Amino acid sequence: MDNHTPQERAARVPTIHIISDSVGVTAQAVARAAAAQFGVNDPKIEVLPKVQNFQQIRSFLDEHTAYHVHTLGDDRLLVFFTLVDRAMCQETAAYIAEHDNIVGVDIMTGAIDAIADLSGMAPTSRAGSLRDADEGYFRRIAAIEFTIEHDDGRNPEGLTEADIVLLGVSRSSKTPLSIYLSQQGFKVANVPLDPSTEPPSQIYEVYRTRLFGLMTTADVRTDIRQRRLGNAAVVASRYADPEYIYEDLEKARALMRKLGCIVIHTEKRAVEETAQEILRYYVRSHPSTPDISE
Repeated sequence: MDNHTPQERAARVPTIHIISDSVGVTAQAVARAAAAQFGVNDPKIEVLPKVQNFQQIRSFLDEHTAYHVHTLGDDRLLVFFTLVDRAMCQETAAYIAEHDNIVGVDIMTGAIDAIADLSGMAPTSRAGSLRDADEGYFRRIAAIEFTIEHDDGRNPEGLTEADIVLLGVSRSSKTPLSIYLSQQGFKVANVPLDPSTEPPSQIYEVYRTRLFGLMTTADVRTDIRQRRLGNAAVVASRYADPEYIYEDLEKARALMRKLGCIVIHTEKRAVEETAQEILRYYVRSHPSTPDISE
């Protein structure tokens, strides 16, 4: 059992040094996913992007080794590298192998070689291919912009233009889900449900197959609200009162039933898991939906 506090875990996870001949987004995503397995969602990351030659890489590693020795008394480095230039990748791997203080992770080579072996094709060896400005790229950018403009009930007149509309009480992961889905190319709007205010009238004009209600339990919301209030709980006791929270959830459920939307529970679930459930329902109702997640 891990008895370390979040701060202690964050301190123990080493800085992850990223080297890329593109912008390093792929390696950063892998780094964060790996660190999350140790309870650290925001690890320390140092990036050397758009490298042109091995000399830049060697200088980066030498400088950071010296910095670690000076500040921490420890010369060890953790390095993730994504280099599609085969010669530069091999030089980097050889340099790391010669230095016992460096732990290196080659993120791209194994994946590229596996695809090449099974497909019989040769890789382009062109940095940044994933981020080429193709039709799908522009579609995702447009979806992200739309989603930001329609976060938390803003611009309700655009609800009917959304691919997906999320309804939910506070702390049901509306915004994280919206952003995640938009990165897959879906235009998402989210609308907060609050018993003290009426939802926008435009919500009744949205097709029910595009409406998804996000629900959590009264226990989860009570715990979150009590922790957020801290010493102010006595002053704002109604905010964290279980009975008030239960009534809030019941009103939200009633509206969701009236609208006929699919209800998704978000408690104790990762954003990715909830998003996939939403997409399963969505694609089933919209079979002509293009595969815009690629």
